[in-house]
Amino acid sequence: MVNHTDLLTNLYNAFNPFEPLPAGDPKYVDCQQVRGDADILNELGNRMRLANNNTCQLYSGHRGGGKSTELLRLKQYLENRQFYVVYFAADEEDIDSEDAQYTDILLACTRHLLKDLQKIANPRPVLNWLKDCWVELKDLAQTPIEFESMEVEAQLSQFAKLTANLRAVPELRQQIRKKINPRTVTLIKVLNEFLADAKKHLPNGSTQLAIIVDNLDRMVLVKDGDNTNHEEVFLDRSEQLKALDCHLIYTVPISMLYSKRATDIRDIYGQCLILPMIMVKTHKGDIYEPGLKKVKEVISKRVRQIAPELSLEKEIFDNPQTLERLCLMSGGHVRNLLLLTHDAIGRSEELPISEKAVRRAVTQARDDYRRAVENHQWCLLAEVSCSKRIINDDQYRSLMYNRCLLEYRYLDDEGEMQRWYDIHPLIQGITEFKEAVAKLS
Repeated sequence: MVNHTDLLTNLYNAFNPFEPLPAGDPKYVDCQQVRGDADILNELGNRMRLANNNTCQLYSGHRGGGKSTELLRLKQYLENRQFYVVYFAADEEDIDSEDAQYTDILLACTRHLLKDLQKIANPRPVLNWLKDCWVELKDLAQTPIEFESMEVEAQLSQFAKLTANLRAVPELRQQIRKKINPRTVTLIKVLNEFLADAKKHLPNGSTQLAIIVDNLDRMVLVKDGDNTNHEEVFLDRSEQLKALDCHLIYTVPISMLYSKRATDIRDIYGQCLILPMIMVKTHKGDIYEPGLKKVKEVISKRVRQIAPELSLEKEIFDNPQTLERLCLMSGGHVRNLLLLTHDAIGRSEELPISEKAVRRAVTQARDDYRRAVENHQWCLLAEVSCSKRIINDDQYRSLMYNRCLLEYRYLDDEGEMQRWYDIHPLIQGITEFKEAVAKLS
């Protein structure tokens, strides 16, 4: 029996569920064939490459399903085709997912474009705009210094201070938005002047400029009368979202693409790409071997980086059934798979990881899902588990957003895309769900 603390430590850290894989990482597993052939390079990337004009596209899927990893692959794909790409995760430094509005996104884009392009383009148009606003913004940026007396670097850093305060200081957030909102049109105008200059001086032979804004799909849904914050950002402000003079990709909450405004989204942005789950079971409930094999490969590739000589099914896990149970309980959701494995390793003092450790990890995760479901929603989950369909309704959208309902896709014998839905497998063992299923029969 292997008992190396260093080995367990390295394995534990190899399954960190919150770090997307960089492009070209040896741990990456191509799951396109078991995700209904969803291919970000062929769809989003190809459209950008072929278009004569700027494109603005939306990318969606369940949170934690692997979108960031795919977007980083797309970034590399585009950079290999003469694109200069500015990529950022909006919720890391700029916006608060619990309370995000369009103005926050525009300021975040401005900050990252200035940061990435200031060495090749003249930031003066944007700095002049900031200077005009400075009397009103100085207190909100929490600096006593007069704008005129600052060096260019210091002037540029004021955008960073504004976005940092937007994210971190809720009491300043509304005040900043109130001052910036009436000026967003002029900010877009000067930002486009800056971009026009940048596009003349792109490095490494690049001929096109693109921005990828990740993690907007984490924006928490807030209703305001008949409207939601998602609709306000992606529909009511769509003209401004699309107004930056470059190619644009924004991630969008999956619930938005199942709302009553789905056709409006398509009219404005064209066909949106959704990244579905890895299909580990068929819609009839049978194990789908190609999908299960891919999920095992996700674990195997991470293990191989640490302990290539150890057998996955005998020395890392105590038997093949333990590994299979872990994979099936993930529902083909990549972050859930990593979380469950991470937790099971964290409960182990030695290898192999036991069936008991996996069972405990599953039980703990199941409790999290139990708390995510409101009492009146158990019957909805029971219905979907039988019908494999969802209804266009806020309750179902909420269950999609919190990943209690998962989307799967496959190509049928005619090559047609088929879409179906199921509950997260962790929910199957919850008493309230079992009772709701019993009432259906």
